[in-house]
Amino acid sequence: MKHSRLFSLSLMMLVGSILFGTQSISAQTKTLKFGDDGKFKIVQFTDIHWVVGSDKSNAARERIIEVLDAEKPDLVVLTGDVVTSKPAEKGLKEALAPIVERKIPFALTFGNHDEENDLSRKEMLAVVQSLEGNLTTTTEGITGVTNYVLPIKASADDRAAAVLYVFDSNAYSTIKGLKGYGWIEHDQIGWYKKTSAAYTTANGGTPLPSLAFFHIPIPEYHEAIANEGNFMVGTRKERACSAEVNSGLGTAMLAAGDVMATFVGHDHVNDYAVNWRGILLCYGRLTGGSTTYNDIPKGNGARVILLTEGKREFETWIRIKGGEVINHTRYPQDLK
Repeated sequence: MKHSRLFSLSLMMLVGSILFGTQSISAQTKTLKFGDDGKFKIVQFTDIHWVVGSDKSNAARERIIEVLDAEKPDLVVLTGDVVTSKPAEKGLKEALAPIVERKIPFALTFGNHDEENDLSRKEMLAVVQSLEGNLTTTTEGITGVTNYVLPIKASADDRAAAVLYVFDSNAYSTIKGLKGYGWIEHDQIGWYKKTSAAYTTANGGTPLPSLAFFHIPIPEYHEAIANEGNFMVGTRKERACSAEVNSGLGTAMLAAGDVMATFVGHDHVNDYAVNWRGILLCYGRLTGGSTTYNDIPKGNGARVILLTEGKREFETWIRIKGGEVINHTRYPQDLK
C-alpha cells in the first residue's frame, strides 16, 4: 500500500552509516522509496501550535485529516511549533495522532516554541520516536537535536535517488547583546556540507536532487523578496522573522548544488515561494487554528510537494479547507 512504502534496513543503509560517520543515516530503521510511477509525495504541516484541552486545536486536527485523506502522501514533514502547552507529551501525541493512525511515515523538526513547555528537545524527541511511523532522529556532536537526513531510494533498486535534509534551526540568539531568533550554526552547516559531498561522490559526482526542511527562515528570504524581478507566488503578510545574522546556510547550498528548495514555517501569515538564485525558498501553510495568530486568507492548510524520480524538478501547491488547491508551482519551469 502507498501509505506503507517503508522497507527494512538495508545493506546500503549500513554502508551509508560508515560513509557519513553520523547517526543521521544509521539510525534510520526504515527506508523511503519512489513509487512504481516514479513519484514521491510529501505533505508539510507547520505551526500546529497544539494546546491540550482546547477546542481551538480542533481546527488543526480537521485540516490535518482533510489533507491526509485527500493527498495520501508517502511522507509527512512537520516543520516546528507542533505543541505549545503542557503537558507536552500529551500534546505531541494528540497532534500527531491522525498521521500515526493512518500509518504514514513522518519526520519533524522542532521550532522555537516547542520546548517552552515542560519537556526539553531531547525529551520530546524520545516521545516522537516512540510513535509508529516515526523517522525523526538526531546527529550527535553538532548543535541542535533534530538534524538528520532522509534518503529516498529509487523505485527499481536500492540507490539513493533524492535526499531530504532536516535541520534544527534552534530557538533564540545565544550571542550576548544580539536579540532575536536563532540560526543554523556553523557545525550544522559543516555536517550538511560533508553529507552532501558524500552523496554527490556516491552518485558519480552529480549532486542528488535535494530538499531542506527547518523552522525559522534564513535571511535569504529577505534578499529574495526584495528583488522585484524574482518569481514569487503566494501570500506575504509579514516580514520574514529570520535571525539577525546570516550563518551561511544558503551559500553552502549554492556551492553544493543539490538543494532545489527549502521549506520553513514560523511566520504564520506567509505561505509564499520565491526564487533565490535558483533555489525556491518556500513557506509551508499554517496548519494551526486560533490557538495562535492566524490571519491568513482562507485559513489553515498544508503545503504539498511532489518529486519525480530521476529529474531535478518538483511540483508544489497549497491545500486548504474544503479541498481547494492554490499556488500550484513547478520547479524549475516557473522560475524562468
